[in-house]
Amino acid sequence: MTINQQNIQTKFDKTLPESNSLLADVDIAIVGGGVVGCAVARRMSLEGASVVLIEKAADILDGASKGNSAILHTGFDAPVGTLEWECVQKGYDEYLSIRESLNLPLLKSGALVAAWTREEEEKFSNIIKKGFENGVKDLQLLSRSEALSLEPNLSGDIRAAIKVPREYVIDPWSAPLAYLMQSLANGGQALFNAGVTGGEFTGTFWRLKTERGTVKARYVINSAGLYGDILDRDVLGVSDFTIKPRKGQFVVFDKAASKLISSIILPVPTKRTKGIVLFPTIFGNLIVGPTAEEQDSRDDASVDKDILNDLHSQAIKKLPELENIPVTATYAGIRPATERPEYRITEDTDRNWITLGGIRSTGLTSALGIAQHVHSLLLKQGAEFRAVINPSISHVPNLAEHIKRDYATPGYDEIVCHCEMVTQREIKAVLDSNILPAGSLSGLKRRTRVTMGRCQGFYCSARLAELTKGKFKEPIAVGGADD
Repeated sequence: MTINQQNIQTKFDKTLPESNSLLADVDIAIVGGGVVGCAVARRMSLEGASVVLIEKAADILDGASKGNSAILHTGFDAPVGTLEWECVQKGYDEYLSIRESLNLPLLKSGALVAAWTREEEEKFSNIIKKGFENGVKDLQLLSRSEALSLEPNLSGDIRAAIKVPREYVIDPWSAPLAYLMQSLANGGQALFNAGVTGGEFTGTFWRLKTERGTVKARYVINSAGLYGDILDRDVLGVSDFTIKPRKGQFVVFDKAASKLISSIILPVPTKRTKGIVLFPTIFGNLIVGPTAEEQDSRDDASVDKDILNDLHSQAIKKLPELENIPVTATYAGIRPATERPEYRITEDTDRNWITLGGIRSTGLTSALGIAQHVHSLLLKQGAEFRAVINPSISHVPNLAEHIKRDYATPGYDEIVCHCEMVTQREIKAVLDSNILPAGSLSGLKRRTRVTMGRCQGFYCSARLAELTKGKFKEPIAVGGADD
C-alpha cells in the first residue's frame, strides 16, 4: 500500500491513536488549519506540490480564525508599502476573482469611517492620503448630512464620514473551507487530532512527529496562529517573535437589526487597533466589536458581562434603534498579536522552514495573498513544482441570507434548526462529505449555522445528537451547543 493510498483510507479517521507510522510523505507540511493554513494548502496544491495540512483539533478554524469580523478589506488603512499591505491587496483581488467558482458569497455593503468627535474628524485628511498611497482612490469624504442620507438610522451625533465603497462583508468560515476542499480535491491531504510534538531535519527533509504518527516533508510552513512562536521554539529551538494574545469580544444583535444599516461602520483607527466596528453579517445579523484586551492565555475566549454591556451601549449610542433589538449571542475571539504590529513572516532557509506569524485582523482578506507570497519564497528556496492544469473545483454550500438557501428547495427532509433554518439535507451532506466532513459540532456549526440562532441550540441539540451519533470523537451533549 502506498502512502497516498493509506491516507485516502484514513484521512478522515480523526480518532486514530498515537502511532510511529508514517502518515504522509509530501513536498510541503502545513501546520495549522486556520484561514491562512487553508489558503496556503490550496495555493500549493494548485501549484502542483504534494501537501498535507496538520491540525491539532478535530476540524479547521478551531483557533484565532473562528472569531473575526468577516470583512473583506481594501487595505486603505494598511501600513503603506508593507508586506501586509501587499498581501491584503493580492488577497482581496484573488478572492473576488475566485469567489463565484467556489460559491463564496459577497455582500456589497461598503463602509463608512465615522467621526464622532472633532479629534477624529481631524484625522480624516491623513486617512484619505494613506488610502490614496495604498491605491484605494475611490474614498469619498462625506458631510454629516451626506452620511445620514446614506445611513439615516445612525445617530445625529455623527460629524462626518469617509465612504469606502469596496469594503465588503463575506462568510468568514466558508472561505477557508473552500480553500482546503480545493486542496484536497487536487491531491492534498489533511490530518486532524494531530498536534505536532516535535521534529527533526535531516538536511534534506523534515520528520515531524504528531500525536498520530510521523509526517515526512521537504518543507514546513508554520501557520499555527496563536501557537506559532511555541512551535518555532519547540521544533527549531528559537523564535523571532512572541505571541501576545489579544482578546476581542463581540455582541450579536437579532436579525431584526439587519434593516437598520447596510454599511460597515468603521471607527477612526488608532496605532494599536482598528477599533470597534458596527457591521452587518452575511447571515443577516448585526454585530458590534471587537474589543482589544491583552491577556496571557491563548485559549481563554470567555466573555465579560461589563465589557459586553459597554459594547452594547456603544452600539446603541451610534445606532439608537438597536435599543429595542434583542441580543442573540455574544462571543470572543483571540488574535495572535505580537510585540510588533507588522506580520512576522520569517524563513529558516537552511532548514526549509517558513513561519507565518502575527497575522491578525486582516488575515481573512490577506490569506490568499500570503499564500502567493509563500509560493514565491519556496521558489526562491529552490522548490520546483508544476502547476495543475484544469484543477478540480469544490463548491461550498451557501449560508448567506441574501441568496437562496437550501430550505427554499423541496426535498430537504426536515428543518432541524428553526432559528437559522438549517435543513436535515444540509447537515447530512456535511457529515457524509467524501472530501472534508465536519469533525466536531463546532465544525458543523460553521458549515451550516446550526445552533447559532436565537435559542443557541436549546431546541435542536437533541435532534443533532441523533443525527451526529458516531460521527464525532466527542458526542454532542444534549441541552446546548458547545463553543
